[in-house]
Amino acid sequence: MSNSNYPVDMGVKPEVTPFFDPATNTISYVVKDPASNACAVVDSVMDIDYAAGRITYDHADQIIAYIHEKDLKLEWLIETHVHADHLSAAPYIQRELGGKLGIGDKITVVQETFGKVFNEGTEFQRDGSQFDRLFQDGDVYQIGEMTAFAMYTPGHTPACMVHVMGDAAFVGDTLFMPDGGSARADFPGGDAATLYDSIQKVLALPDDMRLFMCHDYGPNGRDIQWETTVGAEKEHNIHVGGGKTKEEFVKFRTERDAQLDMPKLIIPSLQVNMRAGKLPPADESGKTFLKVPVNGL
Repeated sequence: MSNSNYPVDMGVKPEVTPFFDPATNTISYVVKDPASNACAVVDSVMDIDYAAGRITYDHADQIIAYIHEKDLKLEWLIETHVHADHLSAAPYIQRELGGKLGIGDKITVVQETFGKVFNEGTEFQRDGSQFDRLFQDGDVYQIGEMTAFAMYTPGHTPACMVHVMGDAAFVGDTLFMPDGGSARADFPGGDAATLYDSIQKVLALPDDMRLFMCHDYGPNGRDIQWETTVGAEKEHNIHVGGGKTKEEFVKFRTERDAQLDMPKLIIPSLQVNMRAGKLPPADESGKTFLKVPVNGL
């Protein structure tokens, strides 16, 4: 697969290893350059028992163990967006294995919005400086000898990006599997019409491009899945496939979103993920707390 319109060689076929987290229905990935031992981790998960206020790293430890077992070199930790349904384990993995942590540059919009929601003080930097790299639309980076690029795909959140690595694209929450449709667009900064336009950018990639989901919920009782293709999404996606118009999508998405509950982990997730996966700073006694804004979301 090759396409001169894009800054990557789509004939490169990275090895993609998924790690499914059943507590949050999140799929994290280790993506290996086929020409070297370099790899990237996409959308890692930190475990939280919210009721008990307990943080653990079982899911991240599986990824770390795999990278050690395969003798890989971690070069990048990629966040497709500021997740509202799970906490990132990127800084934990980075401490163990190194690598650079990257997210879209519109993280600053998310930090400004939720810095106010959580009444963060001036010590909370809203300039994205918690991350090593802030990607802009079309930015290119290397994973070993494999070139990757970031595609700006807002709509679910203002900071969403799809990362294309060879013939594989990691779509975050921009798309779900064809029978799952698309993600909600009613979070602060989200917009259904913008999401439709972003999905069209993804569907303009070559039909045989592999697409990897960030979430799957097994609709209608099927087994969990996370890989499809652009062609399958164009033809079969229940929200945008088969030539559905922007007007049809916006009407459906707006009505559907009005019926959805907030994600169970949205309050801890946003506080941690807007800090690049770090917990809020401890108080003077050394204890760390997460805030619950009353009627703030």
